[in-house]
Amino acid sequence: MAGLNQSWPLKNLFPKGLFARSLLIVVAPVVLLQAIITYIFFERHWDTVTRRLSRAVAGEVAMLAETYSGPLDGLDMQAINAQAARTFQLEVAFLPGGEMPAPAPRAPYFSPIETLKDELAKQITEKFWIGAHPYGDYLDLRIQMPRGVLRVLTPRNRVTSQTAHIFILWMLGSSLVLLSVAVVFLRNQVRPIALLAQAAEDFGKGRDVPEFKVAGALEVRQAAAAFLEMRDRIGRQIAQRTLMLAGVSHDLRTPLTRMNLQLAMLPESEEIEALRADIHDMQYMLDEYLAFAGGQSGESESLTSISQLIEEIVSEFTRNGAVIKAQAEPDLVLPLRRANFKRCIVNLLENAHSHGEHVEIRASRTGDHVLITIDDDGPGIQPENYEEAFLPFQRLDDSRNPDRAGVGLGLAIARDVARSHGGDIELAHSPLGGLRATIRTPL
Repeated sequence: MAGLNQSWPLKNLFPKGLFARSLLIVVAPVVLLQAIITYIFFERHWDTVTRRLSRAVAGEVAMLAETYSGPLDGLDMQAINAQAARTFQLEVAFLPGGEMPAPAPRAPYFSPIETLKDELAKQITEKFWIGAHPYGDYLDLRIQMPRGVLRVLTPRNRVTSQTAHIFILWMLGSSLVLLSVAVVFLRNQVRPIALLAQAAEDFGKGRDVPEFKVAGALEVRQAAAAFLEMRDRIGRQIAQRTLMLAGVSHDLRTPLTRMNLQLAMLPESEEIEALRADIHDMQYMLDEYLAFAGGQSGESESLTSISQLIEEIVSEFTRNGAVIKAQAEPDLVLPLRRANFKRCIVNLLENAHSHGEHVEIRASRTGDHVLITIDDDGPGIQPENYEEAFLPFQRLDDSRNPDRAGVGLGLAIARDVARSHGGDIELAHSPLGGLRATIRTPL
């Protein structure tokens, strides 16, 4: 099977889209059929008709050549020429002492001149010459006679079929009509599939698709109905999960609040401070759980300036004492769920700031994507653990900072946000010596 795939280099030349492939399925047989019909017409019908017409003209010319090959005394040339013009539509002239023109180059394959040459060669033995007359409607024939040159002008329509152009026009016209109808019908059939693909992509990015409706052929309608059922089922599952965790969070916050009040009434001590820190960590964990479970629901997209968003985030970090070097192109504007995308960048910056002393963030355009890179000079992560770092509740603090608080959801939430916008997050070694996180978002 591998050898078969390698022996088919033309597969990359075929169109990739469904509409183009469907149109090719319609066009290819039509073109092949026309090629076969054209070959049969020109090779059989056109050639046969032209040869028979040329044979008739060659016989008439041979009769005239035989008439002028004898003694010319007493020969009424004027009467013979008039009869040839009236009966055969041939313009005849005898040129005493005339010379034959230089040999003409070979005519094209489908030219009637070559066919007429073949038929004349079968019926006369004299040397002859055939060429195109300056008036394109005639062929010029010259025959070397003993006493001069016999010149005969014959209309082209006497040696070739005049229906070829009609046949070609009819064939091309009917093909254009058929292809136009095929394009209209194929476009109408492909449009529901394209709308289904767009709806699936939008839903995968967390957008609502209320305007999507079932349409198209039976199979496409079945796929669209299955998509709508899947959309509703996933929506119910997310809502149930969020509601359950919200209920758990609400139930847990009540005893945590009572514990905080009780601790506030006790005298300060190291044990009380430790308990207060534990309660704070538990509240932070609950917030992280809810953020991870809630996903991207509840926020609509809006055009967002990446440079302004990064400037706002860096200002918040600066007010808290962090030093972050930022650089962003000013014309990067994307449709984003701003709060969620901001959380994605904040999680990555918090991760970088907690593990390194120097943090840099840059935003730039690369092709049809926007890249946001966040570098730190911390201990980094081993390349084989890059994907593991994105797993929920997975912490790699053995190689980073073992004293850092958290539940291992920061990177998981960040990647979930990036993917919901059609992008992704990749980890790599940073030029600063630590870890580089790159957010790749399509324009």
